[in-house]
Amino acid sequence: MVHSERALYRSEWVGLGLADVELPSGRRIAHHVVRVPRPAVGVVVHDPARGVLMLHRHRFIADRWVWEIPAGRVEEGESPAAAGAREVLEETGWRVGPLRSLFEFWPSIGLSDQRFHLLHAREASCAGPPSDLDESGAVAWVPLARVPELLRSGRVAGALGLTGLLWLLSSGGEPAP
Repeated sequence: MVHSERALYRSEWVGLGLADVELPSGRRIAHHVVRVPRPAVGVVVHDPARGVLMLHRHRFIADRWVWEIPAGRVEEGESPAAAGAREVLEETGWRVGPLRSLFEFWPSIGLSDQRFHLLHAREASCAGPPSDLDESGAVAWVPLARVPELLRSGRVAGALGLTGLLWLLSSGGEPAP
């Protein structure tokens, strides 16, 4: 049970709170909570002939070069599908066909309320170069056969990309019945 929570820091991107929580044993603790005001969306774009549309970029927080799926924040009043289509176009320069919602998840549910929506597209057409050069990095169609090695080697490090690519490998890109 949460008795109270106070904000320690808040911005438009992230907040840090301190909650007074009563555990099932009856013990009370002060628990830090990371609050993320807007959900994020990630898109697994898979074309069997081309592979998976991915970005190779440097993430300064982990100081690593990683492979990612196109992703970003869902803006106020925007649907996850609209955000997904926008993010793919901005980051890769590719316009996706119909998007299918797969599921949503919380990547660090014991610490944060950050929520991800995972979407899937089978079609994409090149519309030009990426418009968001700060987010794009190198854009590439990665053969699906190469994805397991990227996962094993740690070159896909973010929860959204890991989850999306593991879904793709386990399902073959088909929804569960």
